Amino acid sequence: MNAAFVARMEDVLAVYERPYDAQFPVVCFDERPCVLHGQPVEPLPPVPAQPAVGEQPATAGRPRRESSTYVRQGTACLLAAFEPGTGQRLVEVSARRTGADYCRFMQTLAAAYPQAEKIVLVQDNLNTHTDAVFYQHLPAKEARALSARFEVHYTPKNASWLNMVELERSAIARQCLHQRIPTQEELSAHVAACVAQRNAARATVRWQFTLEKARTKLGRHYQKIRIDNSPD
Repeated sequence: MNAAFVARMEDVLAVYERPYDAQFPVVCFDERPCVLHGQPVEPLPPVPAQPAVGEQPATAGRPRRESSTYVRQGTACLLAAFEPGTGQRLVEVSARRTGADYCRFMQTLAAAYPQAEKIVLVQDNLNTHTDAVFYQHLPAKEARALSARFEVHYTPKNASWLNMVELERSAIARQCLHQRIPTQEELSAHVAACVAQRNAARATVRWQFTLEKARTKLGRHYQKIRIDNSPD
């Protein structure tokens, strides 16, 4: 943990402490690769328990059973944006995680907030997560207009835990990625159903790690940074 880490951490935590403003919604973005798995053997369906007849004991039921073997069917990627202030999320399943995919998703995200003056975007510093990508895939006028829609704040390197969307991605994974899904189309359907359910419930994150707590819990790191950079 160095001064650059602390500076970005405090910047992100300060963003999270802003009061909700529909003109400046805070939206957290990240990507998650997924492996598509097929099943070479059809799973055996569950068998319900049979009631006892006469003096014979009841026959125990049996849960659905799957073969331990699987076939890798390729990969896909979840591009996810999460707005903790409203408990809404936008998730897309893509075949890849390229600059073109990032640019397309940011266009979709910007269109989802037509009334916002700026979207306050929290994301990591992956090399495709910059407005330079917009200029690679859009005419200059469109790229500049898209870039102007965002106020970007980057999490520190190797600190994805500071991005609230990480918690949202974990929730989606628990709900629909615990099973073997063989195609991108099926994955999209599962994710869409999960997202619709969570949006309807306005499921959100109660963030507890504040600037004050960071300075208290990580005080020794702050002190070390100052000592290491003090004049001899």
